[in-house]
Amino acid sequence: MITFQGVTRKNREDILKMKIKQHQQSYIETIEECLKESDDLSLWRPVGIYHDNQLIGFAMFGLWNENNEERVWLDRFLIDEGYQGQGLGRRSLEAIVDYIMNIYQCHRIYLSLYQDNQEAYHLYKSYGFIETKEKDVHGENIMVLEKD
Repeated sequence: MITFQGVTRKNREDILKMKIKQHQQSYIETIEECLKESDDLSLWRPVGIYHDNQLIGFAMFGLWNENNEERVWLDRFLIDEGYQGQGLGRRSLEAIVDYIMNIYQCHRIYLSLYQDNQEAYHLYKSYGFIETKEKDVHGENIMVLEKD
């Protein structure tokens, strides 16, 4: 079972110890950078991803208002390298999408990723995210998932 826990003093150290594979490191900020960003901008909600009470990953999401348009973003999503390749990324993505849509009572979630991050692209596309043809402020491609 996949569950989520907010980052607290109790789990922060374990969350900070998680690692991703070497070739993935240029695609996402470090967890430390993410937590600093969430400290600086309260709209971001960082969570640990747990499988059967075992910490396996990290995500950060939030509601962003830009140009009078509100968008719910799955801003960061990663699975610790020790748990990759076991289907937990897909299961965690399914669970976090439902979790976020429930919290924000929304039907759309946005994310962005670098064009050459093919592993993530295929995961998101296979789950139903589609490209919007937009780029974010860092030049990453924006994708959106719409569910009714």
